[in-house]
Amino acid sequence: MSVDSIIFVTSNPHKAEEVRRIFKKYGLRFKIHSMKTLEVQSTSLAEIACISAAQAYANLEKPLFVEDSGLFIEALQGFPGPYSSYVYKTIGLDGVLKLVGDRREAVFKSVICLYGVEDRPLFFSGESRGRIAEEPRGRHGFGFDPIFIPRGSRKTLAEMSLDEKNRFSHRGRAVEGLVKWIYKDRGRSAGR
Repeated sequence: MSVDSIIFVTSNPHKAEEVRRIFKKYGLRFKIHSMKTLEVQSTSLAEIACISAAQAYANLEKPLFVEDSGLFIEALQGFPGPYSSYVYKTIGLDGVLKLVGDRREAVFKSVICLYGVEDRPLFFSGESRGRIAEEPRGRHGFGFDPIFIPRGSRKTLAEMSLDEKNRFSHRGRAVEGLVKWIYKDRGRSAGR
């Protein structure tokens, strides 16, 4: 597989830039295809990513990957989880902050589904443990970034530069897994 021919299917320009930055660090490139896929209702990020990837592959018939992520808040038994996008659009940051209470532990999870390169989908996952801030902080990022403080930092993801965020983020970790697979598949090391 030529990595330069791989397509990242997303309609989110913020995700595309985060992934592009990590690929660039390793001298890799990908093409972006903005496509809306059916919004699958599932409790599994992997299932959502896989179904979306299969839909995209049916249209494009080229190697591609799709990413899905969610914020899992422990005090809310993992809610909003795979429903994060919908929850963000409906009740927003303030609504989530009202629901959390005193137990603020949370984990951001990301799953990438690579489709069309082998006879089965390949999955790469990442997570970032942390806590929910008392109030939104920062002006970078998107979604729940202004209220998530990753373990090992005092800043929310929205207070970080993109490169700093990628070192802490769930998506950054999933993309690093994909990059390692690409280099393994190409018979090289993913070292810089």
